[in-house]
Amino acid sequence: MQSVISHFLSRYSDRFLSRWITLTLDIGIVYGSYILTVLIRYNFVPSSLQMPRFDLISVVLIVVYICGFLWGKTYHGILRHTGLGDLGRIVVVNLLVLLILLTAGVISLRLGIEPEKVASVGILLVHFFMTTMLMFMSRLAIRAVYNRFMKEQGRHRINYLIFGAGQAGMLVLNALRNDKMYANHVVAFIDDNDTKVNKTLEGIPVISCHRGLNYAFVRKNKITQLIIAIRDLEQNRKQEIVEKALSLKIKVKTVPPVHKWIDGHLTAKQLRQVKIEELLGRDPIVLDNDNISQFIKNEIILITGAAGSIGSEIARQVLRFKPARVILVDQAESPLYDLQFEINSNKNYAEFLDRVVFVVASIKDKFRMRQVFEKYKPNVVFHAAAYKHVPLMEDHPYEAVMINVFGTQNLAELSIEYSVKKFVMISTDKAVNPTNVMGASKRIAEMLVQALSNGNTQFITTRFGNVLGSNGSVIPIFRKQIEQGGPVTVTHKDIIRYFMTIPEACNLVLEAGAMGKGGEIFVFDMGKPVRIYDLAERMIRLSGLEPSKDIQIVESGLRPGEKLFEELLSQDENTLETHHPKIRKARVKTYDIQYVREKIFELGNALIEGNDFALVAKMKEMVPEYKSNNSIFTRLDIEK
Repeated sequence: MQSVISHFLSRYSDRFLSRWITLTLDIGIVYGSYILTVLIRYNFVPSSLQMPRFDLISVVLIVVYICGFLWGKTYHGILRHTGLGDLGRIVVVNLLVLLILLTAGVISLRLGIEPEKVASVGILLVHFFMTTMLMFMSRLAIRAVYNRFMKEQGRHRINYLIFGAGQAGMLVLNALRNDKMYANHVVAFIDDNDTKVNKTLEGIPVISCHRGLNYAFVRKNKITQLIIAIRDLEQNRKQEIVEKALSLKIKVKTVPPVHKWIDGHLTAKQLRQVKIEELLGRDPIVLDNDNISQFIKNEIILITGAAGSIGSEIARQVLRFKPARVILVDQAESPLYDLQFEINSNKNYAEFLDRVVFVVASIKDKFRMRQVFEKYKPNVVFHAAAYKHVPLMEDHPYEAVMINVFGTQNLAELSIEYSVKKFVMISTDKAVNPTNVMGASKRIAEMLVQALSNGNTQFITTRFGNVLGSNGSVIPIFRKQIEQGGPVTVTHKDIIRYFMTIPEACNLVLEAGAMGKGGEIFVFDMGKPVRIYDLAERMIRLSGLEPSKDIQIVESGLRPGEKLFEELLSQDENTLETHHPKIRKARVKTYDIQYVREKIFELGNALIEGNDFALVAKMKEMVPEYKSNNSIFTRLDIEK
């Protein structure tokens, strides 16, 4: 019998029971409940069902209930997914029908109809409770039978722990129980709240984290996955939980944001693996929204490099503060089109669509950029456009200087000419004691904008390290290598880097732009440095694999221009506090604008010559602390 049911369900599991069949079932329950109610009322005397009034009352009863079901659409629900909403609708409809029948009975008696032909209050009440209960039970029974047999058809059983014995935890439990592909089994909830420990939820025990994430407990119950179901879990605690689970070889998943649920419902397929970005991030930044709003609201904002990871996030955040217009400039047409599609199709930006302008242009083309400034007359410029890939720029110093130095000069001079209020440049930690062409070009750009900040336009520089998930960063590369089965390549076992999330970095850019008065270089709190080799190991474990066993980690050697340790300040610099705990102001050497212009003019002459060594030599002259590392330009340092 079981095999027949399993075969039937496996063949027809993707089909849903017709709502008319459900309605017929409910009508059968109404009629059956009435028969049972009458038998109970008359002590199970069979002759009570043969009285003349029985058929008349049963017909009236059925007709009224049918009308109630049609009005309340109680038969529209999918029985295998019956939830509290469906059960609540049944109660409301049946109560309404009961009130109608009671009212009709009172009116009938007052009109002189014989009491024997009217259902008594007792019978109607008992019938209501019995009908409601049987409708509940039929739906829950169908759901239970379906889930049981479909789980037996699944490929294998998965034993879970759910961290968080709250509302989100219950949603995860229901999602796992409704999953027809796997025989999901929740062994226990674990929670840090002592008042919940040693209690049960839906018959499942709630235990402490110490007991749940214990080797003996995990091994005994064959637990293979942990789901974090607390949305506002403190960052350090989340890291502890994940690290402990990974050490026990348990895969860790988390619940996606509510707006990503399908039709407002959470399903097992939507549970996703914890990403490394979530573990490296810090607690949310508290922003001075009033200050940022005064800085952005009703202003015309121009963002260069708008299609990049930083520029696009600045655009998203700027739109929240209701600017008068946003001009998004990038020379990469395809990424700019992707951003255009994202903004145009996102309902959160619907009211801003007429304020956003997408411009394909290169910042090194001053004639083209002048057209943009002349047409839109921006008040604030966020300059995120830059060439940033260290090894590529080591091979192409001409392009690094053209974009990072002369492109910045074009924008800065146009900002002065067109009376821009604030110019905020995105710099990098690689500009500090640079060891590569890219870092040195960004340091020269810093020198220029800082020297220019003596007039009406306020020039502000923000300096920070690597951002998680940005184009070309190690995390997407590692993720792709893991998906391909390895090996994961790191340039050196001891290399370390600072990381922050893209939204976090852009939050601080807006904050720094709002607080800056001109001439500052703001340095962001990057947190603790991360050893890249450790990062690779954690990402492999998050994928459910073992480093050096399932996926190999291979050292490939430092790339041209790369150094082991990035710095946010040079030896000659220190910082001053600002009102924001994560933003400090660097005390750096300043240069006279005339001197900087002369040196950039000489740099331009070297650029025209087309000799990379002459060009880099001139960069080293401008930035004395620039010492090439693992590069063909190292000999220029030796020759000094």
